[in-house]
Amino acid sequence: MIKLSQAYGSKFAKVYNMMWGAFATSVAPRIWDFYEKSKLSCPERTVLDLCCGTGHLACFFLDKGYYVIGLDLSADMLNYARKNAEKYIKQGKAKFVQANASQFGLAQKVGLVVSTYDALNHLNNIAELKGCFKSVYKVLQNQGYFIFDLNTQLGLKNNWNAINYIDTEQIIFFNRGIYDYENKKAVTNITGFIEKEKGLYERFDEIVYNTAFDLAEVREILRQIGWQEVYFAKSTDLSTPLAKPEEEGRVFIVAKKE
Repeated sequence: MIKLSQAYGSKFAKVYNMMWGAFATSVAPRIWDFYEKSKLSCPERTVLDLCCGTGHLACFFLDKGYYVIGLDLSADMLNYARKNAEKYIKQGKAKFVQANASQFGLAQKVGLVVSTYDALNHLNNIAELKGCFKSVYKVLQNQGYFIFDLNTQLGLKNNWNAINYIDTEQIIFFNRGIYDYENKKAVTNITGFIEKEKGLYERFDEIVYNTAFDLAEVREILRQIGWQEVYFAKSTDLSTPLAKPEEEGRVFIVAKKE
């Protein structure tokens, strides 16, 4: 059994902050728009950004006047998140905490919990995912929403069996991905070099894991825990349920707590 460890180190956190904030930045306005139009958004306007990474989604909601709690396993990712949201932390409008998404607690409840960029695919198995769902349910207010995305089995099979690279003046890296059909896990080995100072580069290595979860099982677990309304959607239309979510490469799950 592969043991997952996604507490990214300092070099990879630097790369992530430079290269991969765009996904969270692109989906944040859609999540915000859906939540604002739901007429169920809590007056406290408090959000938990679960597996917040370097804080790009958190900063969008902070700019919109929300109080944001960011939670991540990686201390190095959180360091960047705190830098990116520094002015809001000083104003007492944001805080970032280190914890494991599979089991955590908060001193306060929130109206919206968001997790993006297939962060929950990084959990090792369905038991850890269930633990995450239970933790979220406890911190979510009644009438609150839990919105997160997952790479589907189809998406991992199609997109993670590949080798690709990026070559710029600041960074060079190679991704070598493979999908393990027997264990339903995707593994990508990343090796690269990032500019430390003009003309000098330092090497970084990282292994990124994704677990392929059965979406019907995901929905059933959410319902067992207590969510009554659960459906799958595209990021471009969070209001419309998908009839065949497993045919998509990535889906968003929208769950409302009664």
